[in-house]
Amino acid sequence: MRHLLTIAVWLLAVQFPLSGKTISTLLSRGYTLLPYPQKVTLGAQDLEFTQAWTVAFAAGRGGDEPYAELNDLLEKRFHLSLHKSTSGTAGNLVRLAITPNTVAVTNVTDSDRAALAEQAYRLSIKPNEITITGNTETGLYYGIQTLVQLLKEQAGKIWLPAATIEDWPDMKLRVIYWDDAHHLERLADLKAAIRQASFYKINGFAIKLEGHFQYSHAAPIVDPYALSPSELQEVTDYGLKHHVQVIPYLDGPAHDAFILKHPEYASLREFPDSNYEVCATNPETIRLFDGMFDDLLAANKGGKYFVLSTDEPYYVGLADNAQCQEAKQTKQLGSPGKVLAGFVTKTAGYLHNRGRTVIFWGEYPLKPDDIGSLPSYLINGEAYGPRFDPVFRAHGIRQMIYTSTEGEEQLFPNYYVLPSSSLLHTTEEGSRKGRVQEMLDTISFAPISDPLGVFVAGWADAGLHPETFWLGYATGPAAGWNRHAMNPEELQGCFYSLFYGAGSTNMGRLYQLMSEGARFWEDSWEIGLSTARKPIWGNSSGPFHPPRPARDQYLPPLPVPSPGVLHVPTDWLAENDRRLTFASKSLARNDELLDLLYANVQTVRFNRYNLAVYLSIAKLYRQNLAMIRDLGQIAQLLKQAGQAAGRAKAADALASLDQALDAAKIIRDSRNQVLRDTTATWYESWFPRVAQANGRTYLNEVDDVKDHQPVRTIDMSYLVYRELLYPLGEWANQVIAIRNQYAAAHGLPYRDFKLDWKNTSGKGSEN
Repeated sequence: MRHLLTIAVWLLAVQFPLSGKTISTLLSRGYTLLPYPQKVTLGAQDLEFTQAWTVAFAAGRGGDEPYAELNDLLEKRFHLSLHKSTSGTAGNLVRLAITPNTVAVTNVTDSDRAALAEQAYRLSIKPNEITITGNTETGLYYGIQTLVQLLKEQAGKIWLPAATIEDWPDMKLRVIYWDDAHHLERLADLKAAIRQASFYKINGFAIKLEGHFQYSHAAPIVDPYALSPSELQEVTDYGLKHHVQVIPYLDGPAHDAFILKHPEYASLREFPDSNYEVCATNPETIRLFDGMFDDLLAANKGGKYFVLSTDEPYYVGLADNAQCQEAKQTKQLGSPGKVLAGFVTKTAGYLHNRGRTVIFWGEYPLKPDDIGSLPSYLINGEAYGPRFDPVFRAHGIRQMIYTSTEGEEQLFPNYYVLPSSSLLHTTEEGSRKGRVQEMLDTISFAPISDPLGVFVAGWADAGLHPETFWLGYATGPAAGWNRHAMNPEELQGCFYSLFYGAGSTNMGRLYQLMSEGARFWEDSWEIGLSTARKPIWGNSSGPFHPPRPARDQYLPPLPVPSPGVLHVPTDWLAENDRRLTFASKSLARNDELLDLLYANVQTVRFNRYNLAVYLSIAKLYRQNLAMIRDLGQIAQLLKQAGQAAGRAKAADALASLDQALDAAKIIRDSRNQVLRDTTATWYESWFPRVAQANGRTYLNEVDDVKDHQPVRTIDMSYLVYRELLYPLGEWANQVIAIRNQYAAAHGLPYRDFKLDWKNTSGKGSEN
């Protein structure tokens, strides 16, 4: 065994190098856990775990669920199924027990030790006997997750370390935010996400559905595909079975374009010309929210929490118009923060009176002097520093530590940072840490007294697939469980091992290449004022007068050769030399990425669909890089056509133009193929994004303030939105006209060609 352990540790070091940082006792023996336990005592030997082990559990509390949970995990991960012990005394026995006060919690951040103790367990692994004892059913459940995580396949056998583990969370709530505002998972996939979360001891699943829930009190906002009340209850019950609270998440008073874009609710707008924010003082607003609360609560029975997302209510207290006079109340109360507090008091009070603990964002325009106007039963979902913390604490409002695995990044989170030397544009991105390190720093150094949990968000405003969030979803809450185990490299490495299982290869490098590919995908285009989208109404500083143009990405357009002599007026190649050079280097990295993805998707034990999603994203990267390269080739062909025309070689000039047009068509066809493939992959877990279905119609209207990229199109073509704006179709139409004029002047064949550039439905055809 000593030799095998040495090989295992070497393989782990290759899988995730730890930058010289000390590794944990468990990892030094080749075992991975996420989150890391509070107390670990390792014995000298390792034990083989086989089908011969049996399980003893005194059914009663929880019935046979712990036994079923253990067997379900063993079957899924190792194809093992253990029988119940008939005597409870035979050798090779796994004992499951619930014994109150078995584990006493110590040295914790959260002052609510009773709540922490409910999640505590002891795991004892000895030759011929494994005992998992939970203080409660929840503690036993977490002990089972730890046991299964510890199992290690090696040399055709499954091993465990002789050990005693005593464990409990540092904070009682570890919530991930699941953003289904712009897509909806199929029911089985939502359940799978909850099950996956529970494996990492995440106990809160805050789900933002917006129009993807069938409200009876707000029927106009319901999207073509939406969870029914019975389906949301099914998801809730499934979460409770796995000790995960499914937490409804509803925005208000801001981020409400999904409501206010509908004509039926335009009268509730704070400003008539903006769909961003409701009028917080309008009784009809409160009535609408109360009805939506009722709908969600009725479909979330058994839930304890509700997220009333008071996120970014920039304009509360400013309106003074015919349908909203908040400014008058601001003057009466003395601050816009107190107007917001009034809205929160009414809406949160409705939820509180129905048994829910309300999590909100106690942010601007709230100031410390406004906190006293809030009800003390709230939980503040984000700490705001030393000016706010003691005031919230004195008022009795507990707080959480907020962080995120994804913010505004394109296609893939910023887990690894692309060096500034590889970027076309100088940004602060090059100096930032990766997301995991940022999350751990936030949790470790949060300026907050007595936090009760962590809230890890995966924002989908940029339309990312949530499969890309799991590295952050697993490692961020792990720091909420054990705030002292803060080595990001080890946490990432443990995630790769546990999430993908045996057969995964060089996952750290794979994630690095995925992250770097996404950063260059974004950086490879320019940003300028949009002529395709409506102006932005305002930002965090206030309304714009008048609204300002939105911003879109663009590439420099190709030049059009002059009639007759085919002279190219600009040197596109010279102007884009750095872009072409960087794209060429990125193509080489993309080769390596695709090799890793194709290798791993065939060999990993778990979560192959996750890698299929990554493959689709890597191909989006590649299509962009190939497009830039091919635009360069087109520019070269245009130059060659002009040179041939100058030498009176008309046939050669025409051949170069035809090759340029053909290359443009190849770009379009390649884009469409990648989009079709990506859509097919993502729709394996998503319902289709469509205009109409189930007797309901999606109203396609963008947010007036926030740029949510998925709402730029009804379907999945938002992933290639910037390409659709690129004027390659107009360029091709101009070039074909000049080409045919030149052909006619030189007695050469006419060509019937039209590039339907914006057609994403298929390859299209030449006319």
